[in-house]
Amino acid sequence: MYAPERQQRIVQLAQELGRVEVPSLAEDFGVTQETVRRDLTALERAGLLRRVHGGALPAGGLHLVEPGLAERDSTAAADKERIAKAALALLPEEGSLLLDAGTTVARLAALLPLDSALTVVTNALPVAARLAEYPHLDLHLVGGRLRHRTQAAVDAWALRDLADLQADTAVIATNGFSAEAGLTTPDLAEAAVKRAMVASARRVVLIADSGKYGARYFARFATIDQVDVVVTDTGLSDERAAEISALGPQVIRA
Repeated sequence: MYAPERQQRIVQLAQELGRVEVPSLAEDFGVTQETVRRDLTALERAGLLRRVHGGALPAGGLHLVEPGLAERDSTAAADKERIAKAALALLPEEGSLLLDAGTTVARLAALLPLDSALTVVTNALPVAARLAEYPHLDLHLVGGRLRHRTQAAVDAWALRDLADLQADTAVIATNGFSAEAGLTTPDLAEAAVKRAMVASARRVVLIADSGKYGARYFARFATIDQVDVVVTDTGLSDERAAEISALGPQVIRA
């Protein structure tokens, strides 16, 4: 088990049990107690745990549970529809487009004109299914292990597919975002793919409903200053929009 995987499991155990102890963690993972202490120190610095004598306690405010597609699609549905329509106006008329996995991204894909001639790359099965019948679209589906909860391709194959791309625009989804914490998601493998998409695009558009602002998940895949445009809804306050804008992105509230 790699260190990031071990640390993710430590945080999960702390959430489930209310406390984790150094000796038992060392035994469970087959590593030294010093290795566990280093893990706990790293997790405390990241704000994910609070160190106590002999172990650690969960930090408040961290989300580890990821809802399924059906639940996410029905949450803030009207806001997501407006966000998708606003984001449509930001897409290039020609060139290349990366589409991330996410229910709002899938709504955006469904709004693309049927005569669109873009080159589209996606790791999301729902997005690819929506675009498969577009006659002029050059559609590329990223391979990899399928995460059933998000129906997204992840891991080494997906990262290899994305490594050499230079797309005009990437449309990225997130589970949580804020000026302080950046863009976060519960799963390390999914975070790696999102990070690769951000790195592979000349322009990054984040689409996320305002209910995700302030939510903080285990894996950060981008900082706010790596995003060019944030498209959200009017539920995001003027103060929070200003916090984001101060870091560089344009903020559009649909």
